[in-house]
Amino acid sequence: MGKGPGLYSDIGKKAKDLLYKDYQSDHKFTITTSSVTGVTITSAATKKGELFLADVNTQLKNKNVTTDVKVDTNSNLVTKITVDEPCPGLKTIFSFTVPDQRSGQIELQYLHDYAGISTSVGLTANPFVNFAAVLGNNVLALGTDLSFDSQTSNFTKCNAAVSFSNADLIASLALNNKGDSLTASYYHTVYPVTSTAIGAEVTHSFSSNVNTITVGTQHALDPLTTLKARINNSGKASALIQHEWRPRSFFTVSGEVDTKSIDKSAKVGLALALKP
Repeated sequence: MGKGPGLYSDIGKKAKDLLYKDYQSDHKFTITTSSVTGVTITSAATKKGELFLADVNTQLKNKNVTTDVKVDTNSNLVTKITVDEPCPGLKTIFSFTVPDQRSGQIELQYLHDYAGISTSVGLTANPFVNFAAVLGNNVLALGTDLSFDSQTSNFTKCNAAVSFSNADLIASLALNNKGDSLTASYYHTVYPVTSTAIGAEVTHSFSSNVNTITVGTQHALDPLTTLKARINNSGKASALIQHEWRPRSFFTVSGEVDTKSIDKSAKVGLALALKP
């Protein structure tokens, strides 16, 4: 664990990654190449049913400045410029999308041993203003996440969360959607040698009085192969196996079945990521 509490987006992240990361029902291929001059090019192609999507991302690093330019099949040009630590603990991110004239945004992130702050402002006449802050340390942290629409003078997002961590356990409780939903998450490392862990997430919606429960686990079969599984209270069960068949290159197969409608076909996803 690091010294500080991290950013608001880090609260509950371990449980979310265990339960949702790398699960998919699409077919995805990604290849990344790098040069000695600091240029990295990543090409990705995804097949979603009958829809085919692709994008090419070019990343250039020069000292503490990283520039990312991505072009996709929808003719969008996304540019992000990141300046890492212009002063200790600070990161500056400037991003915009062409042709969306309202997409310009500047973000500041600041990490301290007892605080993590992230704020962003849209570069428009009536911008959205986002502010997130976490206070505490690497054991106990309390944070809030707010979004304000200056055009309507309304808060579009108002969330709060608390997190507790120790060497093998991370628990968090978050109040989201302006107090309409409460989410509790839990992550526990059972056996570090094989990366065996269990996780759970429970969400209650006060307006609809509906509960959503998801539990999952992961286990490393060997140093290069990881197995994950999850199930939720809707009866949907998923599993995946991921193998690092060469350094930094992964092949992932995932599947999902609806245990309450076993007559339906299972969803199968494939992902291949190459980093020569």
